[in-house]
Amino acid sequence: MQSQHDMATAVSLLTEEQLLCPICLDLFNQPVSTPCGHNFCRDCIQGYWQSANLSQCPMCKQKFYRRPELKVNIFISDVASQFKKSLQKKKEEEASSLDQYSGHKGNVSCDVCVGKGVKALKSCLDCLASFCETHLEPHHVLGTFKKHHLINPMMNMQDRVCTKHEKLLDRFCNTDQTCVCQMCIKRDHNAHQTVPIEDEGRDRRAQIGRINADVEEMIHGRLEKISKINQSVQLSRGNTEREIEESLQVFNNLLHLVQRGQAEVVEAIGAKQRQVEGKARGLILELEQEIEELRRRNAELEQLSQIEDDLYLIQSFPAFSTLSATKDWTSICVESALYVGTVRRAVRRVACQLEETVKAEVKRLCETEFKRVQHCAVDVTLDPDTAHPKLVLSENRRQVHHGDIALRPTDDPERFYPGVSVLGKEGFSSGRLYYEVQVKGKTEWDIGVGLQSVNRKGGNILNPETGYWALGMRKDKSYWALSSTPIRVPLVGKPQRIGVFVDVEWGQVSFYDVESASHIYSFTGYSFGERLFPYFNPRRNHGGVNSAPMIISPFNV
Repeated sequence: MQSQHDMATAVSLLTEEQLLCPICLDLFNQPVSTPCGHNFCRDCIQGYWQSANLSQCPMCKQKFYRRPELKVNIFISDVASQFKKSLQKKKEEEASSLDQYSGHKGNVSCDVCVGKGVKALKSCLDCLASFCETHLEPHHVLGTFKKHHLINPMMNMQDRVCTKHEKLLDRFCNTDQTCVCQMCIKRDHNAHQTVPIEDEGRDRRAQIGRINADVEEMIHGRLEKISKINQSVQLSRGNTEREIEESLQVFNNLLHLVQRGQAEVVEAIGAKQRQVEGKARGLILELEQEIEELRRRNAELEQLSQIEDDLYLIQSFPAFSTLSATKDWTSICVESALYVGTVRRAVRRVACQLEETVKAEVKRLCETEFKRVQHCAVDVTLDPDTAHPKLVLSENRRQVHHGDIALRPTDDPERFYPGVSVLGKEGFSSGRLYYEVQVKGKTEWDIGVGLQSVNRKGGNILNPETGYWALGMRKDKSYWALSSTPIRVPLVGKPQRIGVFVDVEWGQVSFYDVESASHIYSFTGYSFGERLFPYFNPRRNHGGVNSAPMIISPFNV
């Protein structure tokens, strides 16, 4: 009893989405669990493995070296079964609720056989009552009743009577949107548009059909959206795995260089120490041999000194009076190992290798990153309604430069003045976008994105606090990330084309040198909160010195 209560509680707490198979998007049928903890219909997961020819989880992509032996999860199966039953019961209750008004289904009791529950055969629109086969007999025999209108059994016949005139509600007033009888039409609805109630019912059924079709389409659309969201999650998981593998490979390569350099240094130091020890062993061996010879001579001299025969001593002494030739050890020594610059040279060599490797990896990663952001390219054009009065826009609205003559009024609320700026026509509130701007020949410019609500009157201070994320060049050929405290960006070359990438959800704005496919600067960790628009400031032409136009590169998107 307690188990059934727990099951009912579990069913009441779950939603239909929690019991949908991620593959077929239907309620679980013989659900099984993979070792990673995800649930699928047994036929769905087995079919997936056969089609993919790979044993892995469709959700988290965990690979299984051996295809798991799957067993039906009894608890989830019972919950899904109970959920199906509750849905079916709910549908039956809704159908029963409709049946009492439709009269096409359900049991309608005879109004004459009160309390007996005898099933009615027909309902009479004139008598406003329902009759079983026995009590319907007068309608077949008596002439007066033969003229009555009989229909299929219908409950609540009294609801079909006008409470005001006690006449049959057989018309529908479109003007007042209510059911009326003939007396109502003559007295209160004479000038109104009325139609037979059967015609209005037919129209309502058609409306219900259309609404139901819309509902089914909405359900289908939302199921497709769930599927797309799951696909996006799986794609993101795959991208994450590849990114982790790539980063691990890069750091493993760098670590291998350091470890190899460390091993080489240790080997060089050990070789020098072995050389010192080898030389020392040779000298010690030679010294020990001489010591042995000297000790032997010492013993002979000691023995000679003990002889009392003076004549023998005198005759033997010349042979012992001189020592055999020995090496002069005064200037001979073994220098201990002194490592002057050995480690430094090794570290310098490894550092050079690391620097070259890091440069190559950074270049490769930048090229990969740049290719990825280019896939987010959007078509950007300029909005003349926001352009400073002296800005000259090309006919295709992709080029802009500062002129000397005002072409537009200054008081338009959306127009920049006196700031020499213009926004893109297209705004973005989600997703990712990328566009490129040619700045060849210019000595000053500002490029980036701005919020829709930026102040367009008065002097423009470009930084994230005022709603701008921009990169700027000044006439001293310096480049600046225009943050609250501008940050000078050291660039080796002079970019001729600037790429701008924005990830709205992640709060990132990045700038790239298109020709070298290199990263310049990124603003990260922001929350925009409203639509973003591409921002352009060609700055004043300064007598023609800075008259070259900013040109938006077209993309086939």
